[in-house]
Amino acid sequence: MKFYFQNPEDKKLLKTAISRAILRKALNRPVVILCIGTDRSTGDAFGPLVGSFLKNARINFFHVYGCLEEPVHAVNLEETLKNIYLQYKNPFLIAVDASLGSLNSVGQIVLKDGPLNPGAALNKKLPPVGDLSLTGVVNVGGFMEFMVLQNTRLSTVMAMARFLSEVLIELSHQFSPAEHLQFLQGNGRWRLLPEL
Repeated sequence: MKFYFQNPEDKKLLKTAISRAILRKALNRPVVILCIGTDRSTGDAFGPLVGSFLKNARINFFHVYGCLEEPVHAVNLEETLKNIYLQYKNPFLIAVDASLGSLNSVGQIVLKDGPLNPGAALNKKLPPVGDLSLTGVVNVGGFMEFMVLQNTRLSTVMAMARFLSEVLIELSHQFSPAEHLQFLQGNGRWRLLPEL
């Protein structure tokens, strides 16, 4: 599923799609958002920017790894995954990363049920990551990907990261056990209560 960062209606649709995935698959599981990328490349900073926005919002439903200060990238990804699985029992992992695509897809957030392949654009061999994945198409791929990521417009990446982080922050408030989330005894399902 694809959502365009400048379309307010897509923001609502993305929020609904992620919440449905969580309700369907993350019952009684800790939800971890793993934001992959580096602050040393403008295009590849999409994930760390999302992580920083989430950490600054002090959300309490999601556990966030990867931000501008402590990025998760090719060098420490496997170690970070190890730590996540040591710290949380059966976590539901939402992976966030930048990607390259066609000219028409730039600016889209792509939601996929299943893992993403970090570093694929740069031919890096890293393990697939995530029960659910969110990739931001930050620029056009197909030729000299490393240079393309280095020369991606920061304003676009920032706006896309803000779009996605706002969706996740809103979801965190909606799913907060203390405020809006109720466990329905008997049928074993979570449901979102109406926003206050």
